[in-house]
Amino acid sequence: MRFGWRAISGPALAAAAPLLAMLFDRLSPAPSPAPLLVCIVAFAGALAGLASAMTTAAVAVIGAALFFLNRYGVSGYGAADLVRLGLLTVTAVGTAGITGLMRERLLGTVAAERRSHATAARLSAALDQVDIGIVLLDVETRAEFINRAFRDYFALPDQIAESKPPFIALMYHGRDVGAFELPEDELGTFIARRMEMVRGGDATPINIKLSNGEVLRFVCTALPDGGRMLSYTPVTDLVRHTDEPSRADYYRSLRDPANRKLTRYLRVAE
Repeated sequence: MRFGWRAISGPALAAAAPLLAMLFDRLSPAPSPAPLLVCIVAFAGALAGLASAMTTAAVAVIGAALFFLNRYGVSGYGAADLVRLGLLTVTAVGTAGITGLMRERLLGTVAAERRSHATAARLSAALDQVDIGIVLLDVETRAEFINRAFRDYFALPDQIAESKPPFIALMYHGRDVGAFELPEDELGTFIARRMEMVRGGDATPINIKLSNGEVLRFVCTALPDGGRMLSYTPVTDLVRHTDEPSRADYYRSLRDPANRKLTRYLRVAE
């Protein structure tokens, strides 16, 4: 047991209560401090844990015995007083054990939740560093997490991403900002098929062509809790070169962050 104000508060109160009761008892008959002592034991267990609660229980029993001794004297002690003292002992020890163990369990749960939140925060930060778009959906297909790459690919504002939008809203947002390289009359069918794949957990990969020239490979993964993980992997280099072989270097240059390949391509074209 670590000594501090939390640890000594319970024993101090348990010692003070019988002393005050004995003082008032000299002026006028005071009620037994036993109920108050049990409350103090529970308080000590909730405040400082099992060790402090057990110490408080021991102090409480000794204080109650002194209170009865002060009131009746040694010769006045009877079987009824011993029974009351025994009941107080059992109650105080039981209360100390229950409250102390409950506090330790609660602290363990809080610590585990903090570790879980810290791990989730690190994982979220790591997923924001990759160029693969990641979306986590719950069982109702609402987005619980959207990483930075997906937001960039589909020009999704942070305000919308943090509002846990449904997947259908994300699809319509992509349509509204002109993210998809599809004729307008095909967008409705495209969105309906994507929704059907997500709801059914269809893991068949498909390529999604964006209007900025990039190609994303979309994969839906069903999660054990009924949710979905959607991944959008950039595969422009693997797909776009088949569109027109003579412009393969140009399509590959679109994924060069510094545009060095694009510069070389333009120089050759000149």
